[in-house]
Amino acid sequence: MKAMKRSTLATLINATLFSAVAGTSFSSIAAENDTSAKSNQLEVIQITARKRVENAQEVPVSVSALQGDNLDAYSSAGMDIRFMNAKIPSLSVESSFGRTFPRFYVRGLGNTDFDLNASQPVSLVVDEVVQENPILKGFPVFDIERVEVLRGPQGTLFGRNTPAGLVKFDSVKPSQEFDAYGALSYGSKGSTDFEGAFGTGLTDRISTRVSVLWQDKEDYIDVKAPGFEKENSLGGYSEKAARVQFLYEGDDFTGLLNYHVRDLDGRPIAFRANLIEAGTNNINPLYDNDVVYHDAASRATQQVDTQGLSLKLEWDLKEHTVTSITAWESAEIYSRADVDGGYGNAFAPSMGPGVIPFSSETADVIPDHDQLTQELRLSSNFSGDVNYQVGVFLFDEDLTIESYSFDTGAYDAANSNFGLQNGYAVQDQSTSAWAVFGSLDYTLTDDLKITAGLRYSDDDKEFYAKRTKTPVPFTGASDFKEGSANPSDSHVSWDLSAAYKYSDDINLFARIANGFRAPSVQGRILFGDEVTVAESETINSIEAGIKSDVLDGQGRVNATVFYFQMNDQQLTAVGGGANFNRLINADKTTGYGFELDTEWVLTDELNATFNLSYNNTELSDNDLAVQVCAQCTVTNPVNSAGLAVLDGNSLPHAPEWISNATLRYSKELEGGEFFVYGDVSYRSEINFFLYESVEFKGDALFETGVRAGYAWAEGDNEYEASVFVRNLFDEQTVIGGVDFNNNTGMLNEERFVGAEFKVRFF
Repeated sequence: MKAMKRSTLATLINATLFSAVAGTSFSSIAAENDTSAKSNQLEVIQITARKRVENAQEVPVSVSALQGDNLDAYSSAGMDIRFMNAKIPSLSVESSFGRTFPRFYVRGLGNTDFDLNASQPVSLVVDEVVQENPILKGFPVFDIERVEVLRGPQGTLFGRNTPAGLVKFDSVKPSQEFDAYGALSYGSKGSTDFEGAFGTGLTDRISTRVSVLWQDKEDYIDVKAPGFEKENSLGGYSEKAARVQFLYEGDDFTGLLNYHVRDLDGRPIAFRANLIEAGTNNINPLYDNDVVYHDAASRATQQVDTQGLSLKLEWDLKEHTVTSITAWESAEIYSRADVDGGYGNAFAPSMGPGVIPFSSETADVIPDHDQLTQELRLSSNFSGDVNYQVGVFLFDEDLTIESYSFDTGAYDAANSNFGLQNGYAVQDQSTSAWAVFGSLDYTLTDDLKITAGLRYSDDDKEFYAKRTKTPVPFTGASDFKEGSANPSDSHVSWDLSAAYKYSDDINLFARIANGFRAPSVQGRILFGDEVTVAESETINSIEAGIKSDVLDGQGRVNATVFYFQMNDQQLTAVGGGANFNRLINADKTTGYGFELDTEWVLTDELNATFNLSYNNTELSDNDLAVQVCAQCTVTNPVNSAGLAVLDGNSLPHAPEWISNATLRYSKELEGGEFFVYGDVSYRSEINFFLYESVEFKGDALFETGVRAGYAWAEGDNEYEASVFVRNLFDEQTVIGGVDFNNNTGMLNEERFVGAEFKVRFF
């Protein structure tokens, strides 16, 4: 078997994203844009959550908009997109693939499925293009102008797979003004990170911007499995990404061409056998972050190539604007890992650490993938009381997935190595979807505005899976197995919202919305014999909130309360003793909670933010039951078939509490500015799987970061030198598990210390 072909460059839109605080770009930026603004006032945040440029404080949607230099606090030195976890109210992020395949959860709603065609109820939209496949969602974030997190169903304007919410990125666009920057950092474990961009006008009407990212980390994890000892075998990566844009600006027409590419060559996340002590959720005291006991580490690899091309055309017709967005995205991945996290097994001469019932070495591959999208919309620009948007959307995706299993202890003569291939299955999936949508804004009075939206979506999948070699013939499974599915559905999504201007500084809003997720297919039949289909899930949500500017513009307090009911929620029964994923639908899921976003200018030199959310989720289905772990202590009721009954459980990876806060101090010093930035984030305990168990309950996670530096200007350039530390107190918490074999787990990132130098040219 050959690894997938590699493309030459890389695109990623990853971890430079979140200032992780509700839009903390402070007064200095605002002052540049508005010379009349007071130097100690917060910036007015402009967002495009409803596909129009609007003041975030006036939009009747629970949204956090992030922009400005505070992104540095979370994204420095090679952080991947998981750094967003618990940095935004009601948002968590996790992955069992490491730097790729992030899984997003909003208000507790997400998907734990690790198959490469897994659908998610939280959509990712980058530069107005939906990123459907989970591998596309891991693109690194760099040279980003704005990040928006929209909570609650977004089905009217953004489509079928947004019942939980939406994460939206907008990169910095070309302009006629010359602008360039470069940032270089170095940190723990030999991590090196460079990002930069260059933009300028080419002619009076054409401008360009080129953005690049390069991240590198040396392997630092030693392998100490007997007979497989090797220093510096795992933990490293080399990642490159680039984005090239060309903008044409005519009198009443603009065209934007965007090409982006990503290339990752690294190692998968380190699975650690029996990391969790039996009967507890404590980390095994023998654990060492720099050591694993894998017998397949020499073959562990993760290679990702993605690229995409989009063309946005916009015509200004005075009272109307016509927008066309045509896009192509493609992803390839080859990821192979020692999933059991140890060496040997119960049938081998030796095994460890702890009991390894059987070896598990697998590879998941996307050798071929193409996504085509087309959106065409008409927006009115009336000066009166009524405005509207109407549009059509087309989506087409073709995807091939290969799954391999290997006998770790068997010699592979063809490759002169152990790890003989002993299983193979392939999936082919084609998805076609289309939609028509419309949204109407009506100003009832000077203070009260109503918005109503409607969308009709049609979705169809063609799926075929085939296994030609089974890795478990001793169970009676045959080598050859095939299955197919052709789920389809249509749905009408809607929303109705009202925004009331209580005063110049206080806006109230209320919103009810409906959304849905299209049918999903799970056909990873490498270990199982069944292709499962999850029917469409639908959600009805109601929320109300307040958005306020206080203390004469020196403070901002936004708060939302919400309640939702989801019918036929799509869930994934991950793993279990049979090591097989199945899709299921839960009759009903309810959730309620609140979100609080605040930011403050305490003095001319001191700024702060504080954010908090509470999410309560509950499954309601008396008949819903799933397979359980091989060696853990299940706390749910277990029926006569040995399945855990899920009725009353909260959702997996759904913390009840998320909180984060930042404090930034700056002081003019010797013609420049000295600054210190501190941040803390907290998420409460979580369950890793649908069932509840002692071992697979993750403890609360509390992390602290500090950044200090000096910024100065010289000539036409600006410079900044800083040092930083993430996870200051080196808190180690189990953040995920593998339940089909032993109490294998994964950990959060350990303490990271680094230094960075930036320069910006004008």
